[in-house]
Amino acid sequence: MILTVDVGNTRIKAAVFEGGTALEVFVFDKNELEKKITTILNKFPICSDLVVSSVGKIEKEAFLSFENLVKVHFFTHEDIFPFHNKYATPKTLGIDRMILAAGATLQFPKQNRLVIDAGTCITYDFIDENDNYLGGAISPGLRLRYEALHNFTARLPLLELEMPDSYVGNSTSQAIHSGVVNGFVYEIDGFIDEYKANFSNFIIILTGGDAEFLAKRLKNTIFANSNFLLESLDQTFQYKNRQ
Repeated sequence: MILTVDVGNTRIKAAVFEGGTALEVFVFDKNELEKKITTILNKFPICSDLVVSSVGKIEKEAFLSFENLVKVHFFTHEDIFPFHNKYATPKTLGIDRMILAAGATLQFPKQNRLVIDAGTCITYDFIDENDNYLGGAISPGLRLRYEALHNFTARLPLLELEMPDSYVGNSTSQAIHSGVVNGFVYEIDGFIDEYKANFSNFIIILTGGDAEFLAKRLKNTIFANSNFLLESLDQTFQYKNRQ
């Protein structure tokens, strides 16, 4: 039994896996880390390993305090991954993006894969059918777009995520929602169209905190799974142990 933990920029997600199946998924704030991990390990006392992917500002020591209960593992750039890293600056590629690429490679063999992670930032990661990781793109996520409009202008309000009533915003609030949400959807569909025009035998994987909100609004057919990174952590850990 394995506990996987994804430390993001805004929150933490965790899941307990047994035989490749998620038994339970947890979502909590960073200040709840010690309490929540303790609760999970008490609920699943036969967990043998704690596997961590982190892009957030939490020190390793916070996890190492659980070493008396489980074996703690942190993925690094030196680990073995199931793809060939063709990124021009491989050491700067985020571990979370590497884990997503590994999961896509293992779960969808012999296909061209585009992984779209819609969280604080939205990342695009492309792995071709020969298991070459070629790169992708990074842009602001939905929340960052709302915050940028508020923080870098004098009078625009800070709004919560909401689907606009129309493409033509008839008020300042509706104009912001239209620009942020519709612009976001157009961006994703535009990237997908560009990849599909250049590659066949293609699958698109949408994940991240905003995946469910976006899934029904995209024109392209996608495989949506908000827990794909947690599943990829489990799969990549199993792959590493088989090498």
